[in-house]
Amino acid sequence: MSPHFDRHANPRALLTPATLKVVDSIARAGHVPMHALSATQAKAAYAAAANVLELPVQKLARVEDFSIPARDGYAIPARHYAPDHTALPVLLYLHGGGFTVGSLATHDGLCRRLAHLAGCAVVALDYRLAPEYKFPTAHEDSWDALQWLTRHGAERGLNGQRMAIGGDSAGGTLSAACAIEARDQGLPLALQLLFYPGCAGHQNTPSHRRYAKGFVLDETNITYFFDHYIRTPADRDDWRFAPLDGVRPDGLEADLAGTAPAWIGLAECDPLVDEGVQYADRLRMAGVPVDLEIYRGVVHEFIKMGRAIPEAAHAHADAARALRAALHTTT
Repeated sequence: MSPHFDRHANPRALLTPATLKVVDSIARAGHVPMHALSATQAKAAYAAAANVLELPVQKLARVEDFSIPARDGYAIPARHYAPDHTALPVLLYLHGGGFTVGSLATHDGLCRRLAHLAGCAVVALDYRLAPEYKFPTAHEDSWDALQWLTRHGAERGLNGQRMAIGGDSAGGTLSAACAIEARDQGLPLALQLLFYPGCAGHQNTPSHRRYAKGFVLDETNITYFFDHYIRTPADRDDWRFAPLDGVRPDGLEADLAGTAPAWIGLAECDPLVDEGVQYADRLRMAGVPVDLEIYRGVVHEFIKMGRAIPEAAHAHADAARALRAALHTTT
């Protein structure tokens, strides 16, 4: 390879053959782009497509729906997954979807796989979505659920003293922010598990420009989601929305020292990849142990495309190994 070769000169050339096939298939389908839909239509469209490329459903000993109380009395729907009926350590999982789409159903397959592979319980949370519920409702629902599981997990046969938090995309944003809040409140977390998290408040990194169109998560859709969720432009600079570069009420950048160790899995051909790398770097500079995996030639959402993209199963296995090591290690 020439020393002057620019691997980003033609971003499509970076895609694996399997990923390119998926991307081209999506383009040929000619669906109305999400940003052209109402929020209600977008929720329905995402739900209809979410499981098309998922791996076969993993059977588990325990899959139960319940609810967790939010601070305003709202009963947040949740789902408890477990490979057996013992008091297992638990991952609180927060689904992706730009704070606007997604549900327990859209991420059911992923949560089942993580529970099976990691040998832990997974509690998936159906936090409230935009535009009906603006920032910071999704964060507050997530933080309320994490606290509740720590205090009341034993009521559901969970080991609430061995906890991890994780999610994909917007769920990764929520997980990272909750890990900061957990550090502030002295709530111990064994791991923050972040699949291609949104970390920054502004779409201004090179990867946002490089992968702006044609790589599953278009820039127009990111703006669409953000416009539904945030109340004012100032919300973009709040650390609960942007754990990488957001600020506290005192105007200072959020300190990451003492937050939970992180496993971060990124897609190379994703508008969010640069901010994910930058967040990993900031955590490391703060002394936080970080395991960073960048899956080459794949796109945002790839972890839910296991039937077509082999790297999805690899990412599931890598994340599960990190979970197993963090949650089952005795201290």
